[in-house]
Amino acid sequence: MADTPAHLAAHPLPAGERIIVTVGVMMAVLLQVLDTTIANVALPHMAADLSATQDQINWVLTSYIVASAIALPISGWLADKVGRKRLLLISVVGFTIASVLCASAVSLSEMVIFRALQGVSGAFIVPLAQATLFDINPREKHGQAMALFGGGVMIGPILGPVLGGWLTDNYNWRWVFLVNLPVGVICALIMLRYMPKTDTLQRKFDMFGFALLAIALGALQLFLDRGQQEDWLSSWEIRIELGFAIAASWMFVVHMITAREPLFDRALFKDRNFATALLFMAVTGVLLLAGLALLPPLLQNLYGYSVLQSGFLTAPRGVGTLISMLLAGRLTGKIDSRILVGIGVALMGISLWMMTGFALDQPSRPVIMSGIVQGLGLGLIFVPLQSLAFETLAPMMRTTAAALLNLSRNIGGSIGIAVVSAQLVRMTQVAHADIASTITEQTIPTADPTLLQTIAPGGSTAIAMINAEATRQAVFIAYLDDFKLMMLVTFAVLPLLLLMKKGQQGKGEKPAMAMD
Repeated sequence: MADTPAHLAAHPLPAGERIIVTVGVMMAVLLQVLDTTIANVALPHMAADLSATQDQINWVLTSYIVASAIALPISGWLADKVGRKRLLLISVVGFTIASVLCASAVSLSEMVIFRALQGVSGAFIVPLAQATLFDINPREKHGQAMALFGGGVMIGPILGPVLGGWLTDNYNWRWVFLVNLPVGVICALIMLRYMPKTDTLQRKFDMFGFALLAIALGALQLFLDRGQQEDWLSSWEIRIELGFAIAASWMFVVHMITAREPLFDRALFKDRNFATALLFMAVTGVLLLAGLALLPPLLQNLYGYSVLQSGFLTAPRGVGTLISMLLAGRLTGKIDSRILVGIGVALMGISLWMMTGFALDQPSRPVIMSGIVQGLGLGLIFVPLQSLAFETLAPMMRTTAAALLNLSRNIGGSIGIAVVSAQLVRMTQVAHADIASTITEQTIPTADPTLLQTIAPGGSTAIAMINAEATRQAVFIAYLDDFKLMMLVTFAVLPLLLLMKKGQQGKGEKPAMAMD
């Protein structure tokens, strides 16, 4: 069979069917991406219903993240083994069933098991959807396809807390999971009817490599997710998890270099564009997920906004992302993608610089404006970066490549959240100590000689009020320090663009091996 020409779709569809398949796979993407954050705001309500402590209920999030991270790397092998259409259908159906089971859970152990099942099923959805969009669209449409895909991936985490908060406040936390049922059914029916069958390839599964990677990823996610709760390396649990993560990661790298048939094709990592895109995607995960972890608590705890209000204040970020993704979708292929990514990184850095200028008594305008600029930057990074990453890869590698890019983004997000959370605690303590050192019996009268006489009758109450205000100021300073740290990381990755090049797509394409 002749090779597919580079400018044609690997699995061409009539325009009408292509739109329907695109709608179906994007529904699947939103289904999975929303659930990474939608349950967060419902945790206190779950804890009450399931008789769990705050520490225990966090396993609802941890089980999902760890299961998803472990399953994600084998997306490519499974897609080759059973066919992409069949695997995507199994994933969507499994995710939907797991969602219903989560909604019906009556104990913490049930919820953790069902969330792990949901994480495994959902892990395959995003890379399979991304590879499908590449395959059903000709090369000149790849930018627009990635704009649609990126819209779901980037906006889902922003909408998740808003939708979760609204459902929990107006109905019940169980609706956070039940809302997946109609979407999952419609999505499965669309793909069953319209999604094209794909090539299958029988290749050996590297069980030893997968076991090492699973241990490394599972231990790393546990280390990052539980480190803050257990005070990091002062806990033996966290030390053991870090030890397993480092040892298994080192053994996996050695195995990848020396094995005859490793888990991932080594040609993937020899591709300069793809290898650089992995690093860029990790930073994108830091900026997307760490930013989402910081802003809502800042708005709710220090500015006094409700969950829904803080959700609406972060929504402009999503609007900016949509605008820039649509723009990037049209410009990708016409303008050097590296220039678009560079502009996106610069906008991200500028938005974080704007956030370092926040004040405690400010209106909502600076939050909205910085959010729009940040959204514009994220969209300009994500769409052309995806195109650059896949530019020189053969179609047979797309599912594995998509899985690795998504894994890189997730790990980057986990690391980013852990770092900014730890930094927030540490800098709050530093700032509080600095502020407290300036409040003495000598300095207060300097500002107002009658102040000590005025507060004396209040005694300990007045001191508590002063301490509370000092703590509030210290926490705010720590948030600004986190934004500054993220800004420095953003500008630091700009030189990576020099490592990327424009390639010719379609290189190394293989004919179909077998049909589903």
